[in-house]
Amino acid sequence: MFFEWSLLTILSMAAFYFFVKMFYFKSITNKEKRSNDLMKLTLQEAEILIRKYQIQLQRALGNVDILSDELTKLRNELKVLKQRNTKHRQETDRLNNKIKALESRIDALL
Repeated sequence: MFFEWSLLTILSMAAFYFFVKMFYFKSITNKEKRSNDLMKLTLQEAEILIRKYQIQLQRALGNVDILSDELTKLRNELKVLKQRNTKHRQETDRLNNKIKALESRIDALL
């Protein structure tokens, strides 16, 4: 009889111990799950922000490419205009020299 009571007491205490241990580990598991869920949410928000900034960066790079192309075109136009200006100056100098030569002829004839 003593053996039965002691066996029953030991089994009851073991069952109680494992029951408490089960709830303890269950609470730890729930905390870890909540922590993991929160981490997943944070990572998803970070991914969304990264995608948003990546799209903005791609747009900005596209705008930079467009501006670079425009700048190249304007530089080429500036070179052409400088060449034309040089030609016009040379032509103007040549015509001024002709005018002076003609004026000197006219003065010589008068």
